[in-house]
Amino acid sequence: MKMSRLVAFSSSLLLGAVLALTGAATANAAQSVQAVDYVALGDSYSSGVGSGSYDSASGDCKRSTKAYPALWAAANSPSSFGFTACSGARTGDVKANQLGPLGASTDLVSISIGGNDAGFSDVMTTCVLQSEATCLSRIATARSYVDTTLPGNLDSVYSAIRTKAPSAHVVVLGYPRFYKIGGSCAVGLSDKVRTAINGAADYLNTATAKRAADHGFTFVDVAGKFAGHEICSGSAWLHSLNWLNIGESYHPTAAGQSGGYLPGLASAA
Repeated sequence: MKMSRLVAFSSSLLLGAVLALTGAATANAAQSVQAVDYVALGDSYSSGVGSGSYDSASGDCKRSTKAYPALWAAANSPSSFGFTACSGARTGDVKANQLGPLGASTDLVSISIGGNDAGFSDVMTTCVLQSEATCLSRIATARSYVDTTLPGNLDSVYSAIRTKAPSAHVVVLGYPRFYKIGGSCAVGLSDKVRTAINGAADYLNTATAKRAADHGFTFVDVAGKFAGHEICSGSAWLHSLNWLNIGESYHPTAAGQSGGYLPGLASAA
């Protein structure tokens, strides 16, 4: 065989081998994703409050087809998808009502939790309706709760997840900062209050990340993904105060779920 033909023949064999391996790797990757048993736990930020398109069967839990867990499941076609996140949930509610789909075969779990325990809904109500001094005092109370009580609550729910799903990769997602300081809002809360609220969100995220790490879970800080899309940014992925649908206030829009939370889960899953 001439040298030129030998080189061409060898190159053809090599290319065929590479394509075969690449095809096998792609097939294996697709199979590994589709073989995932995924369970989505948590509060309203995980159920999708604020994004619309709620599943009527979920009732007051307001689970949305536009929430990041549903979007991830639609994009990846896991072998099973348990979606039990619920609006208003605290750590105790997760343990009491949401862990049913977990089991030894569960591969992936996502959760956002802790904001309701720390009283962030009451913080926002206080800050909107009462004086600046009262607002700042309520934020200080929330931060104290994060220091003293929340870590134990998080430990309890994280331990319960690990007990029921010993082999699962658990992704804990945090909360965005609400406000762009010095942004486009001409009325409403002062920048001092907005800065304090943002700081409280960071404080909660830091505490949550510490507990998640101590349990071997992956924490995803979504604040960076929401940067430039806070309230007062002019391109908000969060609802401001909504008097017509008060429950959606200070929750991610559909764009916040798809542009902020979904990439966070996808990068960690």
